Amino acid sequence: MATPPQKLAESLHALKLLQDKGVHAIRSSNMTRTHRERLLQNGFIREVMKGWYVPTRPDDAAGDSTAWYASYWGYCADYLNDRFGTDWCLSAELSIAIKTGNWNVPQQLIMRSSKGGNKPVDLLFETSILDLRLPPPEDSDIEVIDGLRIMRLHVALIAVPKAHYISRPMDMRAALAMLIDITELLRRLLEGGHSVVAGRLAGAYRNIGREGIANNIIDTMKRAGYTVNPSDPFKDKTPSSFTPRQISPYVNRLKVMWEVMRPDVITHFPTSPGKISDQVAYLTEIEEKYVSDAYHSLSIEGYRVSEVLIKQVASGNWKPEIDEEDREKADALAARGYWQAFQEVKKSVEKVLNGENPGIVIARDYATWYRELFGPAVGAGILSAGDLAGFRNRPVFIKNS
Repeated sequence: MATPPQKLAESLHALKLLQDKGVHAIRSSNMTRTHRERLLQNGFIREVMKGWYVPTRPDDAAGDSTAWYASYWGYCADYLNDRFGTDWCLSAELSIAIKTGNWNVPQQLIMRSSKGGNKPVDLLFETSILDLRLPPPEDSDIEVIDGLRIMRLHVALIAVPKAHYISRPMDMRAALAMLIDITELLRRLLEGGHSVVAGRLAGAYRNIGREGIANNIIDTMKRAGYTVNPSDPFKDKTPSSFTPRQISPYVNRLKVMWEVMRPDVITHFPTSPGKISDQVAYLTEIEEKYVSDAYHSLSIEGYRVSEVLIKQVASGNWKPEIDEEDREKADALAARGYWQAFQEVKKSVEKVLNGENPGIVIARDYATWYRELFGPAVGAGILSAGDLAGFRNRPVFIKNS
């Protein structure tokens, strides 16, 4: 039996209240059974494990993992905080990943707690949580990022195994570059007698061009009576130098990615056309490539309940099934934003062809490209008007990517 529109709107309002409070992992106890069953029946939530749910969209196809990846980190934070309170933290490897801005969803999230069960908890799409029965570090050695309890950087660098330098060199190089003042790191190395780890860290710092830090580690440990043999834990030399200034880990990750990927990109990059003599022909060629560019356009997936959606449901102006006509409208909406942005980018190209400085043109026009690209999504209620200011301030998930 179909749910009456007004009743479904009430259940959506209950879901929106939870989302407004920052709840990602929806427990059975978070809402009444009636609301939960309505939302489940109409495709607005999905069960992850018994009694735990995440928001979804009714038009998601069977097997579509987008909603899960959009909710993953928030779900894990809510679930672990509910189950273990403050008696948990992520592994050293995941702590470093989060600290350096690597939010890729792991196949298995490894954490430690004195209440751990030493067995995996299965989640959706072959992901899981492994709760190791190991006491977490002291509270002073833990920081919280987006609800996730992670080891502070100096603690994680000491705890992380040597193999991680080989399997995740980008994370490790970015992490090492973040630590400018190594006073606390040295103190922990000395107090724990970590001479082997000290040698590994010294070798790692030499690898990224921080000879001064490497020598400081070696000399300090030797002065305390420890024998330190520096050994480079990385498989190869760092492809980029790191400034001794404190900068965002995202910058360091981008630098390493650029150096690593650049040779492969160059082999596929087209030859420069040189100075453009026929501007009309060049702009015509750009126009002709729009169809191909639009074909690769991406749709924005939203998994938050909006006031617009609640009003549509309450008025009966909404249906869970997406028919061909509605699908065409959704595709047209996504393509419209790309078409509008394309027109603005083409105007910017004309300015460069007419002799304006490319860097100045991009710095001035970029905000316009952004507004045109996402304007249709704001008009449709997928994004809020505030999202047109500046740049993206929250994740955007691409369906079926």
